[in-house]
Amino acid sequence: MKVPPVADKSVLITGCSSGIGRAAAEMLRSKGWKVFPTARKSADLESLRQAGFEVVELDVSSSASIADAVDKVMDANGGRLGAVVNNAGFGMPGAIQDLTRDAMRQQFEVNVFGLQELTNGLIPLFRKQGYGRIVNVSSVVGRLALPFMGIYSASKFALEAISDAQRVELSPDSISVSLVEPGPIRTRFSTNCAGQGEERLDTGASKFGAAYKQYFEKRRNGGMSEDRFRLPPEAVAKKILHALESPRPKIRYKVTLPAYLGDLAARFVPARWIDRMMIDHVKKRFG
Repeated sequence: MKVPPVADKSVLITGCSSGIGRAAAEMLRSKGWKVFPTARKSADLESLRQAGFEVVELDVSSSASIADAVDKVMDANGGRLGAVVNNAGFGMPGAIQDLTRDAMRQQFEVNVFGLQELTNGLIPLFRKQGYGRIVNVSSVVGRLALPFMGIYSASKFALEAISDAQRVELSPDSISVSLVEPGPIRTRFSTNCAGQGEERLDTGASKFGAAYKQYFEKRRNGGMSEDRFRLPPEAVAKKILHALESPRPKIRYKVTLPAYLGDLAARFVPARWIDRMMIDHVKKRFG
């Protein structure tokens, strides 16, 4: 579907402390966009300031923080905004049976509820302007669920469904909604996942306790099977740029070979075959 160009090349990007968010902020700025990058921690905000960005403090798990961030961007940009890139995300590894309700809730608060609350807060502006682009950073695990990242996968499945529904709902207003589905990317996500698991999982009480130790070490030290497919975050930033500037933005942008293969498997491979592949994958990963 053809959509109007962004008349005001300004964009709010969440989760810019490092990785995909930071790469997207720098690439878009180099292409003439006015970028409002967000982060939670003061050190990350200061790093972005030192790089010359007009930063916005934002914790997407807080409704008050979301409202405050939207107000600040509107004040700083004359009540306009061309696009939002929802990149902030949180993942905690672990078998589903080992995750507490709080651990499950937190992943949905960041990856789904906070993301959508921010987006919904900007839609009236986009509708009034007559243009606006929404880019949601999902994952290949939003197409193909990954064991021991099941709740994170569930949050990304939810994001995919919400994006599909809202894309149709917003089509009369010419507001585009695109999904970016990265596979393995060279960011701190894998290391952060390992840290969350070590800190919050009760490994001593779990059937998978011994396997977790090996899993976290691999995540931290580059021993994962998918590491050979990793691409730099700039590969994702290029897809985000296309979603923001193309007259016909794609519905889904896949990044890395595993993302393409995962999408094909989800669409064409029988579930029992996928189960067998995942069982083999788990055996290799955990022993």
